[in-house]
Amino acid sequence: MMFDEAVKAGRIPVEDALALFDSLPAVDVGFMRGTWQGREFQTGHPLDGLLASTGWYGKQFIDAESVHPLLFYTEDRKTVFPVDPRKWPSPELAGPVAPHRAAVETGQFKARLRMLEFRGRLSATMVYDDRPILDVFRKVDRDTLLGLMDAREMPPYFFVLRREAEAPPWLRP
Repeated sequence: MMFDEAVKAGRIPVEDALALFDSLPAVDVGFMRGTWQGREFQTGHPLDGLLASTGWYGKQFIDAESVHPLLFYTEDRKTVFPVDPRKWPSPELAGPVAPHRAAVETGQFKARLRMLEFRGRLSATMVYDDRPILDVFRKVDRDTLLGLMDAREMPPYFFVLRREAEAPPWLRP
């Protein structure tokens, strides 16, 4: 299945998503630089719908050591802010993240990029500082990535990232 067909389908089985992921080329750390807007890639995963319902915006990669792994919209959806993954998701913070901004926002980078082997291929991988989670990336085109969240004792969770032409002013380093 081609990427565009999978996106149009709306939801595909995890086995098909894995086959698609494996068919895509790897990316290097330098390719990742920039601000990326995300959306879910539904496969029937227990987390499907969580990011969309909470106001997830995407991710920002400044360099290999400086990554905002979780960006969320403010309540007015005019700006975004980085969230500390140690504080979200959390059972106490159900629903949209924006109303809980004071409790979850961080000014610190909370992840790094490394080249790691996953499913037989070396590719850029985001390593969370405080969670046992890896986000592995494959290139769809020069401005689109298919990401796979790999977490212990959980099936793979997929998402799509689209590169912003320019970082919004509130996200410029």
